[in-house]
Amino acid sequence: MHHRRHFLQALASTALVSPFSSSRLVAQTASATKPVAELPPLNRFPTMMQEWLTSEVTKAEAVGNARRAALKSKADAEKYVETCKLFIRECFGPMPEKTPLNAKVTGVVERDGYKIEKVLFESRPGYLVTSNLYVPTGRKFPLPAVVGTCGHSDNGKGAEAYQSFAQGLARQGYVVLIFDPVGQGERVQWPVRFPKSKLKGTTTEHIQMGNQMSLVGEFIGSWFAWDGIRALDYLLTREEVDPQHVGVTGNSGGGTQTTWLAGLDDRWTMAAPACFVTTFLHNVENELPADTEQCPPRVLSFGLDHSDFLACMAPKPVIICTQEKDFFDARGGKESFERLKQLYTLLGKPDNIQLQVGPDPHGYTQANREAMYRFFNSVTQISDAKAEPAITIEKDETLWCTPKGNVDELGSKLLSTFTQEKSLALKKQLSEMPHGDVATTLRGLLKMPETKAPLTYRILRSAGARKYPSKGYCCYALKVDEEVELIVTRLYDEPGFTSRPTRGPKHAVLYLSHRSADAELREEPMLADLIKANPDAAIYAMDVRGIGDTQPNTCGSNQFDSLYGSHYFYAAHGVMLDKPLLGLRTFDVLRVIDWLATHEHETIHLAGLGWGALPTAFAALLSDRVKQVTLKHVLASYAGIAEDPDYKCPFALLLPDSLARLDLPEVYAALQAKALNNLEPWGPRDAAK
Repeated sequence: MHHRRHFLQALASTALVSPFSSSRLVAQTASATKPVAELPPLNRFPTMMQEWLTSEVTKAEAVGNARRAALKSKADAEKYVETCKLFIRECFGPMPEKTPLNAKVTGVVERDGYKIEKVLFESRPGYLVTSNLYVPTGRKFPLPAVVGTCGHSDNGKGAEAYQSFAQGLARQGYVVLIFDPVGQGERVQWPVRFPKSKLKGTTTEHIQMGNQMSLVGEFIGSWFAWDGIRALDYLLTREEVDPQHVGVTGNSGGGTQTTWLAGLDDRWTMAAPACFVTTFLHNVENELPADTEQCPPRVLSFGLDHSDFLACMAPKPVIICTQEKDFFDARGGKESFERLKQLYTLLGKPDNIQLQVGPDPHGYTQANREAMYRFFNSVTQISDAKAEPAITIEKDETLWCTPKGNVDELGSKLLSTFTQEKSLALKKQLSEMPHGDVATTLRGLLKMPETKAPLTYRILRSAGARKYPSKGYCCYALKVDEEVELIVTRLYDEPGFTSRPTRGPKHAVLYLSHRSADAELREEPMLADLIKANPDAAIYAMDVRGIGDTQPNTCGSNQFDSLYGSHYFYAAHGVMLDKPLLGLRTFDVLRVIDWLATHEHETIHLAGLGWGALPTAFAALLSDRVKQVTLKHVLASYAGIAEDPDYKCPFALLLPDSLARLDLPEVYAALQAKALNNLEPWGPRDAAK
């Protein structure tokens, strides 16, 4: 109780007051600290976020479609290909310098017609990649070669489908190098005992690593792609390989890698992405989340789509493999094919782009593998086989490059260690640089929309007795942007109040919720204390977009809080749109502050709890109308998250690339001029829910 008395004293000593009186309102606040009958939190606009995102991605797709529709000649097509390459490099960022691969073969498995070499190489210094090299025997070298990329299998390259295509290609005369993606196979980053990850899944590892990396300006998809590029580098060192015929194929997450690699390296001569290529819009409309490595920063802001990565191969041979029953919408695969057909036709090679629609659910099933074989064979002429050869599936242990099945036993660096090191380097770099204006820097990172749209609102009918600490209340649906309508609740002294907001007083308190303004008006002690300490102020509470009254009900049943759920879904797409969700939420607060000014509230005490505390802090720094700030459970620093592999924090609370320019303590320091009261800040493991 001591800290609460101190809090009330601090509020009383700094509160801005006006002649407006709400003594009856204050008399009700005591009930806010007592248990109340449980009411389910209101969730009146659960589809708003989905409608907003669908609209945004539709606009992005229209930009790309307009560019494609303008292609009329071979010269247009060639320029389009180069433009796609430039945009993709902007999304993926600069790649590192190539360092020695330090490759070594740790064992050989001899089989009839081929052998499997167990190859370790370093895609970056100290960062081990485990791979299997399938080399045909009894043939004249050099031979065509393929890099194989794995989907989300716990055992990586040991999964049956991936062994099958590697072995199937080798039996037909291809040299194949298939490697484990980070977080899979022998490269589990949180190992307990192979093949189990402490995080219980490959997608979980990818998202945990990828979200964290965004703070230091890295994209985990670039790290995946770099492993593939270095795999190609190694393959081309082998005398058995014909560099005139080097392909890449993979399924699901491997289809993602194949697609990205097609856009990032010009050395591929053929490609076969499977069970990934569709359109971003179909994924959004179908409410389909994707791993962080599948969500390139700014890709939608450039009007790019999956097909544009494959366009970088044009007019080299590419086959898109889809499945009729896949969750990656086969309609989008067909649309991608049709877009590329137009491009390839203008480039004079219409038959070099093909589409395979398999009859099965998601997976690199035999029908699609055989379509890939036939396509690659039509290019290389190495075989005339029409069906897959007999396959013998090896045990995982037979294919291990490491003694016990994971690179950590060999001292390989963890991906999170690279993130930690970069965070520490950025911290040192910032400490040695002159500090610019924090507000200006923050505004640049938030990338908020610029709008001059009028602030319009609706007056909602009462939701009944909500047991708020007041005799009356009214909820206003405020339109802050074209597709975004937020509910702002004002407490009133009068029962049954349903009207436009009354004018004044000059001072207002605006509270931002953690999870639900409706619930927290009843239950949150800090809010009760704020009301008590500001007896002459107008009291408002709000949810930012995607919280409380607009919490989405998408991406499956009760999936908001899951690592792969709807909260993540909208944050990840915000990064692809170059509109960080945290920036949009700060924009929401600033728009509500502007709206309060139209009702003669001249000064604002801004308060935020938990997930609402960061947009509170940011908006407070950026608005001259905010004179006082109270934060509770605000994230203490971004560096803490970047340097803790076991952090627990939603992607929606992270501000991409922030640590190169500022960290949160600088924001809080700047807010001292606004009488900041910072209560019980959160560490990196506190913000999960």
